[in-house]
Amino acid sequence: MKQSRGMSLVEAAANVAVGYGVAVVTQILIFPVFGLHTTLAQNLKMGAVFTVVSIARSYLLRRLFEAIRVASRNDRAT
Repeated sequence: MKQSRGMSLVEAAANVAVGYGVAVVTQILIFPVFGLHTTLAQNLKMGAVFTVVSIARSYLLRRLFEAIRVASRNDRAT
């Protein structure tokens, strides 16, 4: 069954929402190890930027692989 574009976006957003939390916690724990000291607000803002980029990346890759799958199926049908 084919996944709709909307459901691709929902899946990507859910995946990235979990990743956002992991990223912020990781930044809080790891940045000081490298001498970077940021506030919680800065970590949340950086996480938000990475989240938007990650959603776009996940969505575009999902659509690319869906197009490849459909093209492959069409090639076999002809």
